[in-house]
Amino acid sequence: MLYFEIKTHRPGITYVRPHFFILNKGQNSGRPMCIPCPNCFVITTKTEEDKTTLFYLTMILQQGQYFAYYLKGSVIPFITINDCKRTMLSLSNHNPENLKKTIKAIRLITQKEEALKQNIMKLKQLKQAFINASLKSKTWR
Repeated sequence: MLYFEIKTHRPGITYVRPHFFILNKGQNSGRPMCIPCPNCFVITTKTEEDKTTLFYLTMILQQGQYFAYYLKGSVIPFITINDCKRTMLSLSNHNPENLKKTIKAIRLITQKEEALKQNIMKLKQLKQAFINASLKSKTWR
């Protein structure tokens, strides 16, 4: 079983133990983040391995729309800390072996996605440099 604590993040506080943040307001409630924002929870764990497992578990829950059931509020939807914790605990205790396989696959897919984003950014820079070089040459004038 994974051990974690979930609290409301207060700006200015630094955390010593391994941690990550979960957005708690808006349509993306439940989204895990490495950098805090004003409307988020902080998850602290004992080990870096637990942090990584919980981060990807939360990503699975958010992208699978599991947190959407618990959204409250009519103008700005939000998720409560208890609903977030209950949802994370229910999935973490469901089937540990299957969960490990799923998290491993999601982690690999996320790494590939980040690599593709980097490649796209480099291609955009290359395109911009090519356009700038073409416009500076005298053949266009």
